[in-house]
Amino acid sequence: MSTITIAWIALPFFLGFVIYLIPKLDRYLALGVAFTSVVYALQVFAEPSLTLQLLDNFGVILTVDRLSGYFILTNALVTAAVILYCWQSDKTAFFYAQLIILHGSVNAAFACADLISLYVALEVISIAAFLLIAYPRTDRSIWVALRYLFVSNVAMLFYLVGAVLVYQAHHSFSFAGLRVAPPEALALIFLGLLTKGGIFVSGLWLPLTHSESETPVSAMLSGVVVKAGVYPLVRCALMVAEVDPIVRTFGVGTALLGVFYAVFEKDTKRMLAFHTVSQLGFILAAPVVGGFYALTHGLVKSALFLIAGVLPSRNLKELQHQPIATPIWIALVMASFSISGFPLLSGFGAKVLTTKNLLPWQAIAMNIAALGTAISFAKFIFLPRGGKADVKPGFWAAVILLIGGLILANVVYYEAYTVDNIIKPLATIAIGWLAYFLIFKHLVVRLPRVFEQFEHLIGVMSLILILLFWKGFAWLGI
Repeated sequence: MSTITIAWIALPFFLGFVIYLIPKLDRYLALGVAFTSVVYALQVFAEPSLTLQLLDNFGVILTVDRLSGYFILTNALVTAAVILYCWQSDKTAFFYAQLIILHGSVNAAFACADLISLYVALEVISIAAFLLIAYPRTDRSIWVALRYLFVSNVAMLFYLVGAVLVYQAHHSFSFAGLRVAPPEALALIFLGLLTKGGIFVSGLWLPLTHSESETPVSAMLSGVVVKAGVYPLVRCALMVAEVDPIVRTFGVGTALLGVFYAVFEKDTKRMLAFHTVSQLGFILAAPVVGGFYALTHGLVKSALFLIAGVLPSRNLKELQHQPIATPIWIALVMASFSISGFPLLSGFGAKVLTTKNLLPWQAIAMNIAALGTAISFAKFIFLPRGGKADVKPGFWAAVILLIGGLILANVVYYEAYTVDNIIKPLATIAIGWLAYFLIFKHLVVRLPRVFEQFEHLIGVMSLILILLFWKGFAWLGI
């Protein structure tokens, strides 16, 4: 298993360069890498957890277990769906090479258990994501990509200083070093991860970046890339008890912030981007079951972005008067049902499992976030149907893969299907739909975007750093 793990991590980077030598095989090699990760993830669930310490305290520590298995499987399925979606497009070998390099670096982030290896993986992710965002080479795409890269690099500078402080206290870069590290180390590292993961106000770079990228890139960013910042937070919360309350607090905060913006948003891609912010909060709110929620969210959000890309308009007001092709509407409704927590799709089991692992002080806030999710996706569910659409065959292959995954993932938590567990989500959805028809469908509110502006993003990071310092000192008793 050790040799297989190292080969699996190295494979995407090797084939990423091979694609340049054999460009005619670009999509076949990329798809092969994605399905290799599917096989590896399934093997992870069957094997006991594995920890590799390759270069002692100064080097690489890899940990692969059930938690990382969920994140790896998410990355594999979403990457495969994006490749299928682009199969008959005019994407070049450069696009597929960067896609699987991004895939490989995200996999590496999900296997890392030390701060320096994680830093390297996150930086490679930033470069590959930057190149994919800028792929159209328009002025707008290049600006959005540079904005993303700048924010990401500034965040990782904070992270790197924190990693050095952990080593100074623990004489290793292991995540476990956070237990004895000073509060300032915790604050600096968490600021970097919160920003990379698109969490709370430090993640307000995300809506513009995800909504303005090309459809397949948006699916990758929202489905898996932001989870490279979320996964270490979940891992640290499970390893270090003092960190768990901080992670849960930010989970609640980001769930409410994202859904607050989403219920008023009239642009389809921006609404989905804000819901990425919100749904990441559900992963952090209950770290012990965060892996399953990450899998469910990755599949459904990627499907929603791919579907949004073939709708006749991005404006929800216009879509209310433009019928959607019935097959596309059915796919949109199924994905919307899943993220709302409707039974028979894995979003139901993920929400029930998360709810059962919330602390008492989290319950009310997370129920409000769930209600906001139902309100938001009522905008999609009640769109008119019956129109015509011309989509490429790759679209249906991708959507069937993702929605099929949502159906099959029900087996993970089939115990959720009890009468009591079914009634509550259905009641929440019904109340959300009622609120949509009575209030939000006719409400026109434009929320300010001041905190999303480039010149304010670094200032917001500073405010979050102050908050993290306060939380760190408070919970560590200093």
